[in-house]
Amino acid sequence: MVLTVASGEVISHIADSRDTHAGAAPGAVEAAAAGSGALRFVQVSDSHIGFQGPANTDVAGSFTEAINQVNSLGFRPDFVMHSGDLTHLSTAGQFDQVRQMMTSMKTDRVLTVPGEHDSIGDAGHAYRQTFGRGTLGDGWYSFDTHGVHFIALVNTLSLEKLGHLGNEQVDFVRKDLAGLSSDTPIVVFSHIPLFAMYPRWGWSTDDALKVIALLRRFSSVTCLNGHVHQLFSKTEGNITFHSATTTAYPLPKPGRAPAPTPQVVPARQLKDALGIRSVGYRQGDRELAIKDQRLA
Repeated sequence: MVLTVASGEVISHIADSRDTHAGAAPGAVEAAAAGSGALRFVQVSDSHIGFQGPANTDVAGSFTEAINQVNSLGFRPDFVMHSGDLTHLSTAGQFDQVRQMMTSMKTDRVLTVPGEHDSIGDAGHAYRQTFGRGTLGDGWYSFDTHGVHFIALVNTLSLEKLGHLGNEQVDFVRKDLAGLSSDTPIVVFSHIPLFAMYPRWGWSTDDALKVIALLRRFSSVTCLNGHVHQLFSKTEGNITFHSATTTAYPLPKPGRAPAPTPQVVPARQLKDALGIRSVGYRQGDRELAIKDQRLA
């Protein structure tokens, strides 16, 4: 699916990895990235390295295909963000495997946020040892590039049912945003959605409204998350939320199954449910152009 974010409105069009110029706004990503000062980055999510089950008997193989697709986009991304659940059981071997795999990505840097599967049994200690260098608190951080301010949040460590940020992290966001002009484009990464996608399954963050309130004054805010293993978009005023698909296995649509358990689909259909996301932005524009591509 090609998603173009324009003036708070999301316009979508089904495409596949061969349809590089499809969309309601043709060539949206390419146009957004054209010219000097262009920003282009990629989001991958939920690789679940170490998963073993009939929903995908080779998650390492499908993640490798996703990496190859990143490397075949026709441009070198400024960075690649993995938005969590890098591993399935947060073992040292799984973290090492996914780290090694991501070194083959042709990009200037690889960034991450943790998923709940990256924090099993140790409150994220092993994750931070591997991926947490230079981060604050439990692994959150921010950075600026090409006129865009990025914030990477951790909402997977205090799970009872919903995601949770905590007061220390909310205070970090408050201080981080304090000196920014309201016309600065903001992109927020998290694993669990910051909007109430489906709280019954834990697909929401219980204290996200504290951060959303801090983001309201900015004219363009894009929140990108993983966790739900499917594409979903929602716009609330100046803030647009985009859930990403997975490179591992699909989950059911909200409410269409008793629980969000891995879904077995015919082998020939699996890659239709997996994919990557590329994002383009040209400094001076208001919106980011977002394009989701299947692995098929």
